[in-house]
Amino acid sequence: MADVEHTYKFDVKMTCSGCSGAVTRVLDKAKRDGAVGEFSVNLETQEVIVKSTQPYEDIHAKIKKTGKEVRSGEILV
Repeated sequence: MADVEHTYKFDVKMTCSGCSGAVTRVLDKAKRDGAVGEFSVNLETQEVIVKSTQPYEDIHAKIKKTGKEVRSGEILV
């Protein structure tokens, strides 16, 4: 049975391109490791969308490791 891919949306406090860059770097590494499929980081809306077969909590923890405040998150699909 194949793993089901979910789409997660996070509201992450990012105030500059350095902030969004930190989140992008963490998710790029996770993508190379196979933990994340596609993702987008939007500094203007402070929104991070991640597609992954990993549990929500794992992706949330990866983003929190950047030191950025994750204000909220939800499972879209």
